[in-house]
This record gives sequence, C-alpha cells and structure tokens, in this order.
Amino acid sequence: MDSELAALTASGATTLVSLMVTDSWTHARELLRRFLSRSDPGNSTITDLDAARARLLASHSTDHPHETRDSIEHWDAYLRRLVEARAVSRAELRELLTSLQRLQSEAAQPATVQNSITGGVQHGPVIQSGRITGLTIHAHHPNPPQD
Repeated sequence: MDSELAALTASGATTLVSLMVTDSWTHARELLRRFLSRSDPGNSTITDLDAARARLLASHSTDHPHETRDSIEHWDAYLRRLVEARAVSRAELRELLTSLQRLQSEAAQPATVQNSITGGVQHGPVIQSGRITGLTIHAHHPNPPQD
C-alpha cells in the first residue's frame, strides 16, 4: 500500500472513531451511510458502526482505552479495503474525510446559548441550568416603598 493511501485511511479512521463519542455522531453516521450506500446496500456496516460506538461509549465509562485503538485499527483496515477493492475512489474517501473533519472541528467549538425572558417582573437573577455548584449571587434589593 502506498503512503498516501495509508495516511488517508488512518486519518479517516481516527476522525471517524473520535466522532463516535461526540454529539455529532448522528450527522457523521448519516454521511457514512450515504458514502457506503453503493458498497453496502444492506447497511450492515452501519450496524457495525453502531456496535463499535456502543463499545467505545462503554469503554469510556469503564476506562478501557484499548477499545479506541482497536476501533481505529479496524476502521483503518476497512477503509483501505474499500479503496483497494475499488468500491470507492480515493477522491470519494478524501471528500468523506473532509466532511468528517469539518464535523469534528464543529464538535470542538463551544456552543453559544442565549435565553430570553419575556413577560412578568423579575426582581433578581434568573438562572436556567441543569446543575450549579459553588455559585454565589450578590443581589441588590431596593428598599420597599413606605406607606
């Protein structure tokens, strides 16, 4: 195998496996489903990807780092076989890799959240959160009107 193909499949496998444990997986999975539609009309590879993702998520919770390495090696070999069998071209694999890397970079960006409160009167801070720890709020309370 030439070095260009080796670098391409290794990068594709690494990016693919890293996306499996992110919120971007749904989008990555759909890209892969479309990419594989000609070479895998029964979607058995998508089933394999879902199983690999489940193993990766389980390994993260049980602290088994070898699962990531094993998955990368597996998907590297799979991508290499696709190109060598001419099921996909190098150009198609590069295009997929570019799309996956774009998803990966978007996943690394912190999300911006903006909330608006309308109606009613708020006389202090308004907080929306799942969990807050160690928060101290200092609020100025105006003197109540005297009769």
